[in-house]
Amino acid sequence: MSDPSLSSDHDLAVRTFVYQQFVQTARPPTVAETAVQFKLPVAEMQNIYQRLHERHFFFLEPGTFSIRMANPFSAIPTKFKVQVGSMAYWANCAWDMLGIPAALHQDAVIEAKYEDREETAVITITNGQVQYSGGVIHFPLPVRQWYDDLILT
Repeated sequence: MSDPSLSSDHDLAVRTFVYQQFVQTARPPTVAETAVQFKLPVAEMQNIYQRLHERHFFFLEPGTFSIRMANPFSAIPTKFKVQVGSMAYWANCAWDMLGIPAALHQDAVIEAKYEDREETAVITITNGQVQYSGGVIHFPLPVRQWYDDLILT
């Protein structure tokens, strides 16, 4: 993750808006929606999105300005569905499925599909405590390699 002190206040305000929209709507705002919010031309917002992507503040879909990930949130359906109150979010991975309730400081019910079979594990987070009996969360790569191919990991 990049050092926030190296980013402009404007870029950080855009990042905050992206996260607020993810939390409120379970999806990221488009470049055009963000440009309207900040009263900026779309081309300028594309530059801001690109800078935030390059600094790992969020991850753009390759070749586009569409946000794919703002960790721990995923813009696309995954094997990790996190229900927090009336909102359903997608997490990018097993690590992020635990990160959503932690980031929101909320209880959650997580449905995680196993890699090697058709079953789904149901994990409950209550008062910050994980409740689940059985199974193992496996991370195939060390953390230092996650950004080598963020979509794969």
